[in-house]
Amino acid sequence: MASAETRSISVRGARVGDAADLARLLTELGHPTTAESITTRWDRWSRSDSAAFVAEDDRGRVLGLVTTHRMEVLHRPRPVGRITALIVDSAARGLGIGKALVRHVEASFAAAGCGLLEVTSHAKLVEAHAFYEHVGYERTSTRFARVLI
Repeated sequence: MASAETRSISVRGARVGDAADLARLLTELGHPTTAESITTRWDRWSRSDSAAFVAEDDRGRVLGLVTTHRMEVLHRPRPVGRITALIVDSAARGLGIGKALVRHVEASFAAAGCGLLEVTSHAKLVEAHAFYEHVGYERTSTRFARVLI
């Protein structure tokens, strides 16, 4: 999809009109969904201290997505930001898109007064772990999960 011809990448807030691209990217990440499902959940999700940003090339093609959540926790004096999903189209990896999305989120959370930005990543996504370490994140904990429904 992307090539060396791609001259510039810009990051902007995602819109409900991006649902088809968001569904494509989330499905590639391993979370199969549809544009219709995203559109149905959009209003409720967008009112929950959550946000999404997309990276697009100079032709308007959406090549990456990051979703975030801001939360107040009792054990920290400042809010905590969390990257809840990050995906770059497999055909566009290695162009700095993931790093641009992460830096955009860092600036947004810093401006919102967050004292920490955290990210969780599935144990099998070894390349993602290397990416996060490459952009300055350190492994600090182990995540446990249990499906409820």
